[in-house]
Formats: sequence, C-alpha cells, structure tokens
Amino acid sequence: MDKIAVLIPCYNESKTIEKVVKDYKEVLPEATIYVYDNNSKDKTDEIALSAGAVVRYEYKQGKGNVIRSMFRKIDAECYIMIDGDDTYPAENAREMVDLILSGKADMVIGDRLSSTYFTENKRPFHNFGNKIVRLLINKLFNNNVKDIMTGYRAFSYEFVKSFPILSKGFEIETEMTIHAVDKNFKLVEIPVTYRDRPVGSVSKLNTYKDGMKVLKTIFNLFKEYKPASFFNIVSLIILLFSLALGMPVIIEYLKTGLVPRFPSLIVSCILLVLTFILFATGTILQVIVKKHKQLYELFLNNLYNKEK
Repeated sequence: MDKIAVLIPCYNESKTIEKVVKDYKEVLPEATIYVYDNNSKDKTDEIALSAGAVVRYEYKQGKGNVIRSMFRKIDAECYIMIDGDDTYPAENAREMVDLILSGKADMVIGDRLSSTYFTENKRPFHNFGNKIVRLLINKLFNNNVKDIMTGYRAFSYEFVKSFPILSKGFEIETEMTIHAVDKNFKLVEIPVTYRDRPVGSVSKLNTYKDGMKVLKTIFNLFKEYKPASFFNIVSLIILLFSLALGMPVIIEYLKTGLVPRFPSLIVSCILLVLTFILFATGTILQVIVKKHKQLYELFLNNLYNKEK
C-alpha cells in the first residue's frame, strides 16, 4: 500500500503533464504519481512516463470511468486527485495530505471559488454554472460547501474504498460531494489558487452538454438520497393542480347542487389519488434509504477494522 498516491486522470494533456508530474514529485517526494491515460492521441502517456510517473490506461472514455478504475486498483493511506492541465498549484498538496493522514478529514476540497477562479477563468458560463450547482446542492442537501465541482481533492482510504461511482464523466465531482455530505464524512475545505489553462491547452469540458449532465446528476441523486423530500414536492405540485381543477366544480355544486363539468372532477380525483400514492412512495423509499445508511455504516466499520 502506498503512503500517498497522486491520481492524475488525463486526456490529451501533453502541453502540461510533464510540469504537473514534476511539481507534485517535488512537493510530495514520498508519493507515487499515477497518470491514467484516457485514450490520448498526443503522447501524453510517453511524456508522463519520462517525467517519472506510473502510467496506466483506462479505455472507457470519461473522467468518471478513469476515477473508478483508479479507486479500484490503487491502495493508499491518502489519495490526492488533480487534473493534468496545470490549473491547480502543488503548494497546497502537503496541507491536504496532512489533514487526511491526521484523521481530521475524509475528504479535503480544494476551494477555487473562494480564491482566484472567477478572475482567472475566461469562460463566463462555467462561472455561472458553478454558482448554480453550488446553490442547488447546498439548498437541497442542507449544507454549505463552497466549491462543489473542483477537481482538486484529497481522500482517505475509507472514502475511496467505500464510494460507489456511478458517473461516467465530469459529473463525478458533484457525485463525490453529495456522497460525502449524505454519508456524514469529515469534510474540510481549503482555499487554493486557481490559474487558467496555459496557451495551447484546451478544456475537454463542454459547457452545455456536461452542464446538463451535472444538473441531471443532481436531480437523480436528490431523488435517490432524499426520496421523501423529492416525492413530497412532486405530490404537492400535483395536489395544487388537483385543487385547481376540482375546487370550482365543488363550489358550483355547493351553490346549485349540479356538477356541470364531470371531466374536470374525474381528472381532479385521479390527481388526488396520485398525490397520495406519491406521498406513500416517498415515505417507503425514505425508510429504505435509512436502512441502507445503517448497512453502509456497518460496512465502514468493517472496512476500518480491516485496514487496522
């Protein structure tokens, strides 16, 4: 088992990968630097190997697929995850490692948004998207995480080996954050300096396509992690539609003793029944989620004892 593993998922990062590997080797000389090449066509793997990294390959395209492979195959007491684009300086790595190894954190988040991200990043829709994602997750999951989508993180062994990765692409960071918040892991954020990509280095993140994937991930995880809240909101909306259709019919009946709009009454009754079904569904699923959390805690206990 490595003491420290630096994980660098890469796709066509030949312009920057040598500098990234050397910077982290200098700051964390005892660490093993892993570069996972994700079908690069610009000799990223060869450059990383010559810089002193351990190079491995993941052929399923997507950052989530790469992280899944890394987490499964690498054992370490502390993991540092960074991007290969040289946007995150190595100067914060030692502090992040110390927080993990001292037991003060299970995940350390390199917070760009409280530092230089909004001035350095030249893509305004990325700035807007980060704000929207942060607002949604903090409201839906009742937390105050400052940077949801940062690619600069440190993890404990327990977090890495117990994290079920479902995402295939850039939505992986959102999934990590929600999982850590929901499962009550120790979360620490530290401000980190962010710098935009150097000239010639191109972002692989599609603002609109990947942004929609992130929003879809938030929607699905809210439904799965907090089903009672999700289904209660949906049932309340349907209840309002039911009342909007049904109340005029009822008022007319009370005034005249007649029911002139049977279709409206029938649809209103159907929606009312659907409201109760959705409410019951949310309640049942919430019980299942609570049971899952109990089983997950037992799994963590076994994992911790096995590590010791």
